[in-house]
Amino acid sequence: MRTPRRLCKGASGITPNKTSESKFPVSVEVRAEQIQQPNRLMPRVAGQIDRGKNQAILDAAGEVLFVRGLSAPLDEIAKRAGVSKQTIYNHYGSKAELVRALIALRVETITAPLETPHAEDFPEATLAAYARTILSVVTSDRGAAMIRLIIESVPSAPELARAAFSAGVGATRERLAAFLEREVRAGRLAIDDPLQAAAIFTGMALGHHQQRQLYGLPAELTPEGIDALAEECARRFMRAYAP
Repeated sequence: MRTPRRLCKGASGITPNKTSESKFPVSVEVRAEQIQQPNRLMPRVAGQIDRGKNQAILDAAGEVLFVRGLSAPLDEIAKRAGVSKQTIYNHYGSKAELVRALIALRVETITAPLETPHAEDFPEATLAAYARTILSVVTSDRGAAMIRLIIESVPSAPELARAAFSAGVGATRERLAAFLEREVRAGRLAIDDPLQAAAIFTGMALGHHQQRQLYGLPAELTPEGIDALAEECARRFMRAYAP
């Protein structure tokens, strides 16, 4: 499965482990919402910032936030991107929305297998692809480091931490739940609470491997191990929720 352009290092600050390719093609398009900040630098309408500058901002944000955490000033991000702080406000309106856009790129990568053509016709293979991707992204060194930075930012920037959780963990869970709902309607799964089932499946995949990374311990999973675990999780999940 191909990840979106520039996501491997820069826009998200995350470098997925290389695993086997997905069975499905992936086409991802990301849009960031524009939110107006009253009595501050005011954002303009969408389209008033070119894509090159937008990519530079996301790349810079990924690098700066990875090193400094969510409390990093927008001035530093603007300087690294080679743009003014006004330009960042023109497109995103606030640091919270910039963080949301940055994490949205990561979510697009993780959930891309759920949105590929005919994914719903092959639920076990799709769930395995999803598990493979989230394991690769979240348990990478940079993935774990970003999560630790977000946790460390809670006392000083709680609103940004909440935005990061909503845009990341929350959005990922909701997208997986929506996929499971479609499988229920198709009669391929029997699930009463798709949101809970989505959390269960993600927990099965990440398990103690994510905890090891958060504690700074060496990763145990090889690319082959990720493949095997992803397929096992999908197989057991399908059996547990078989109609």
